Amino acid sequence: MKIGAQLYTVREFTQTKNDFEETIKKIADIGYKCVQISAISPEITAAEVKEICDKYDIEIVITHTPLDRFKQELEEVIKDHEIMDCKYIGLGALTWGTGNEKQGYDDFIKDFREISATIADEGYKFMYHNHDFEFMRINGEPALNYIAKEIPDAGFTLDVFWVQAGGADPREWLEKLAGRVDVIHFKDYVIHDGERRMAEVGEGNLNWEGIIHTAIKVGVKYAMVEQDDCYGRDPFECLKISFDNIKKMGL
Repeated sequence: MKIGAQLYTVREFTQTKNDFEETIKKIADIGYKCVQISAISPEITAAEVKEICDKYDIEIVITHTPLDRFKQELEEVIKDHEIMDCKYIGLGALTWGTGNEKQGYDDFIKDFREISATIADEGYKFMYHNHDFEFMRINGEPALNYIAKEIPDAGFTLDVFWVQAGGADPREWLEKLAGRVDVIHFKDYVIHDGERRMAEVGEGNLNWEGIIHTAIKVGVKYAMVEQDDCYGRDPFECLKISFDNIKKMGL
């Protein structure tokens, strides 16, 4: 299992081509060998992303692609991933605010069953990233099960923080979705002054020994370190703390 950096963590530093290159250099200097492309400026082309990542020997594993591009520019999206040599085409979530009722999932499934199949036909993999709301129950089961059953071509970028936040066990869900989780998101879970917060891997309360063991067991290929909110700390420092702790865990 390779360890990468989810660029959403450093999104404020990827809004120009020069900043993007400096960010990739810093990530490579920390020791990461791969990245997830997310929330970078749309002005930076796929070819430029590939050129810069190649310069620093960084593999482009997966993206988070805006939902509207899946619906309106799917052919271009697939072409961009071909240019970047990126197999996994990721979506961050269904339309925000629609994940609290069954109709939102029905609408999403209607669109993405075909989109996911088209992506698979082209030799790529559609990947859905969960938050906590996919653990609301639909017809007596978590909504994430509903998506998995109704979109058979979908893979899942299982986010262990959000699984925990949804009241579920990341290890159990790695087992449930075995064979469909090639990429996982690593972020830790901590309580600070009574508030749920994200933390650097190894600095919170998640069962990393169990999560890592199960991830390897079910064949996860990549673990992407992500910290949506660094609470005022330098996000590059957060990525380094996570990387160093993961190394101490034996990866």
